[in-house]
Amino acid sequence: MSMSPQPGWYPDPHAPHLERWWDGTAWTEHRRTPEVTAPVPTAAGPSGRAKAVAVTSAAVVLVAAIVTGAVVLSQGDDEGTELETGPTYYTEAPPSPTQTQTQTPTPTSSDPSADDPAVVTDELNGITLPLLDGWVRPKHVAEDDVVMTTDGTYDCPGDGGVCRHGLVTSRTITSNDERSPEALAKEDVKEAAENTYDRDTIGRRPYGGLESHEVVKSGPVAVAGRAGYFVRWKVTTAKGPGGYVQSTVFPSRVGTESPVCVRFLFDAGEDGPPLADMDRITKGIRSVDDPAGGGGVGSSVGPEEDLS
Repeated sequence: MSMSPQPGWYPDPHAPHLERWWDGTAWTEHRRTPEVTAPVPTAAGPSGRAKAVAVTSAAVVLVAAIVTGAVVLSQGDDEGTELETGPTYYTEAPPSPTQTQTQTPTPTSSDPSADDPAVVTDELNGITLPLLDGWVRPKHVAEDDVVMTTDGTYDCPGDGGVCRHGLVTSRTITSNDERSPEALAKEDVKEAAENTYDRDTIGRRPYGGLESHEVVKSGPVAVAGRAGYFVRWKVTTAKGPGGYVQSTVFPSRVGTESPVCVRFLFDAGEDGPPLADMDRITKGIRSVDDPAGGGGVGSSVGPEEDLS
């Protein structure tokens, strides 16, 4: 049987050191410091009035415990909000306030962060790259400087081993005195194609060797607000569908502004990632200090002659 306590002052469920007015159906915003009435001792023990006060106090404590245990609190701050239901009398001892579990709201933020699942951060060069659908953070990858890969692996069509349909790497170019993004991109794309589609670092030919290449795109590009250059090759291999290799070079936004090279290595064919992902990722590269900063493939970018 459920009954609602009579209106009165009871210990505040949110602040037990205070009393709060229960109007018979809900808590109000009226609070006060509890009034303490000390019993007057006599030689024969407590007076009848003192006994009455003690009995009344015990009854108030019991009812207050029932109220406190019966009111269901919603999530929120110390003030809280009660449901519009009356308390319930229990046949057993009501739960104590310390036994009532409450949840703390988790703060949210719209600001991008390094933990954002849609962003990969290159702390060394001070940039972030968008993690598009179909791409994952690198796991069990032997290649250096990999920032993302396509999901899953397959058996390489050549000398064996495990291949991936797509890789994106980001590194600082420190072994070259050349500072021109154009010259560095043209030089790096050749190295990237040979290391990926011709012969790997341990001498295997996962695609049976690199047979030929053609330049399909090249030109200026703005990356994270910096003027850069990119070169994209289409390569033909002895085994498998071949692939696309792109080297994008631009000055770093941190430190000595050393050239940064972002490589894209995509298998061709229906199993390879969309070629447009190269442009989408490039356009989405941002500075970690200026996440709203400009970037992206310039309008002048288009097919050009073979630059090899």
